Amino acid sequence: MARWEPDARGRMTRAALDLYAEQGFEQTTTAQIAERAGVTERTYFRHFADKREVLFDGSHELEEAVVSSVREAPDDADPLDVVGTAFCTAASALDERRDFAARRAAVVAATPRLQERELLKLSALRDAAAAALRDRGSAEPAASMVAEAGVAAFRVGFEAWIASGQARPVADEVRDALAALRAQARV
Repeated sequence: MARWEPDARGRMTRAALDLYAEQGFEQTTTAQIAERAGVTERTYFRHFADKREVLFDGSHELEEAVVSSVREAPDDADPLDVVGTAFCTAASALDERRDFAARRAAVVAATPRLQERELLKLSALRDAAAAALRDRGSAEPAASMVAEAGVAAFRVGFEAWIASGQARPVADEVRDALAALRAQARV
């Protein structure tokens, strides 16, 4: 095995996604992922806790980007604008990974266990955004509701971005989702 090749983590992620798409999540083993990536199964488990987690590797970076953006926003900014900007900023990192994101979304949509993990990760993202809003002085329950709206806009925007198949930035789709929310709130 070529364990000395660079980017073992990236190779394992790509191998897992390929195998999940080819034969299904349930039918794929960590040994198969490791073999395809050119690493040992032991190396796989040094990087990922289980075969689900390989598809959620970027969730901490997304969370950090959202929280950082919320913290850096002007003090007088509207909380929904702060969260909207934070999710748009974080989402923009997906633009360069569109094919991967679309394939990953299809695998997650086809697998209830992955859907559950996706919801848990989004819940953690919401909680982190709400905490960052509270740190800025937003009170409850508004901080949690605004964070929930941000996650919802992110999900709706992401799904529209994947479904469109166009080169439009994902942040534009998230902005559109937030605009639709604001328009409905005024009705």
